[in-house]
Amino acid sequence: MTPGFTGSPLVRDEAARHDPALAEAAARDPAARLLVLDGYMPTIDGERLRWAPLPDLPVNERVLLGRIDGVPRFARADPAAAGARRSFELMEAVGALAAPEAATYAVARSLLDWHARHRFCAQCGTPSLLHRAGWARHCPACDTEHFPRTDPVVIMLAEHDGQVLVGRQPQFPPHRYSALAGFVEVGEGLEEAVRRELFEEAGVTAGTVRFVASQPWPFPSQLMLACIAEVAGDALTIDRTELEDAMWVSREDVRAALAGADGARFLPPPPYAIAHTLFEAWLASDEG
Repeated sequence: MTPGFTGSPLVRDEAARHDPALAEAAARDPAARLLVLDGYMPTIDGERLRWAPLPDLPVNERVLLGRIDGVPRFARADPAAAGARRSFELMEAVGALAAPEAATYAVARSLLDWHARHRFCAQCGTPSLLHRAGWARHCPACDTEHFPRTDPVVIMLAEHDGQVLVGRQPQFPPHRYSALAGFVEVGEGLEEAVRRELFEEAGVTAGTVRFVASQPWPFPSQLMLACIAEVAGDALTIDRTELEDAMWVSREDVRAALAGADGARFLPPPPYAIAHTLFEAWLASDEG
């Protein structure tokens, strides 16, 4: 069970991030390639991303993603671009990509979106510049370095008496239910965040928390931490500001949903979402 957006063939070129000469040599390599994007949308051929020869880009627009098969791979940080937005068309395109290709796209999208949203130094407000081959920004005024951030998010199935809790938000497609989720707060451990979110959103009290897997989620840049938590009872107090609905489902319900069976109780999250992996892991735990 490999979570979506993981398994990219990119080899991250740490040496080039610390040596501008190496980064420049990678850009001058005749084999170097640029990821072809339409804004933030991937341009695809079948299940694969499209690459083009690297043009002569300014250093402040050049992001070295890494190397695939030894070939330097770049993305362009458009200085005029706004932050990325999700769309139905984007999610369809992501779903069409082979898993390793989607993982490579996730690296590029998260980096480019971060650059678009962090053009100014948080320390003094001066416009900052791309640094470390695109994996940082540098302020020329106060010499502060800024690095891409990723926000931790817990996503969890509460388990009780052979069933798990699923919920839906108003923006979900009709009939879709998923695992509950929420951001880890400052000064909070993973297990504490799981227990807090389950209590706040559904009124259930969790005890043991079991970590399952993690996933980068490039919309815009989160690290999803998937867990299963044992809870003391099945009585629900739903926070309607967070959830439109929540319900307990059995293993048979989850199997039917993942199989796309007629009459399934709910529509599951797509395969590239770690909630889908979490459902699979929960089913497998009963089998093994």
